[in-house]
Amino acid sequence: MLDDDDIQRALVIAAHPDDVDFGAAGTVATWTDSGVKVAYCLVTDGDAGGFDAAVPRDRIGPIRRDEQRAAAAEVGVSDVYFLGYPDGRLAVSFDLRRDIARVIREVRPQRVVCQSPERNMVRIYASHPDHVAAGEAAMCAVYPDARNPFAYADLADLEAWTVPEVWVMGSERSNRYVDITDVFHRKTAALRAHASQMEGIDDLDALLTGWNGENARLAGMPDGHYAEAFWVMDTS
Repeated sequence: MLDDDDIQRALVIAAHPDDVDFGAAGTVATWTDSGVKVAYCLVTDGDAGGFDAAVPRDRIGPIRRDEQRAAAAEVGVSDVYFLGYPDGRLAVSFDLRRDIARVIREVRPQRVVCQSPERNMVRIYASHPDHVAAGEAAMCAVYPDARNPFAYADLADLEAWTVPEVWVMGSERSNRYVDITDVFHRKTAALRAHASQMEGIDDLDALLTGWNGENARLAGMPDGHYAEAFWVMDTS
């Protein structure tokens, strides 16, 4: 695993607005606080989400984009890329791989965070089909697409880039836990920025304290601590 001091740029790739904040907003806050420049890449606008039937469907995507930008600002992120793929119908395609590879080449991150390309058989909510597809496409973009200068002729103007390390969210094989206790309130604030989505969650605070508290317990952290979990792999 790379030392955090060796990281200047990180990129988080996820299927929907709010996926980043459920899985990694606390970790992102610790990175931006230490001077790492973090960018987000959202594959869809989340236009199939929300709970208010009175809101026209064609308004949901723009609303969720604005919510994600506000959530990103809570944890020190200003660069947010939206690829605009349809929510709920995401599939791994060469177009999607190319579009993610383009963002990787533009951002040139030493660390990529993405969703798991494997179904989590313990937590079904981690394995929305869009999550799995976004995870697989991100891994394909990391290797081999972004590093292969001949992969896509229409990316020839962008220098190939090799991502040294990937952190996978939502995996059953976590090997890295990040203590987010001191920034937990910012993770919560980021999630509350997704106002259109929160109506369907009865008690967000209880959900987060239970989930992130269990991660901290698994990591051997003291009572009262909160953590986010990742499966970290060398992709250099």
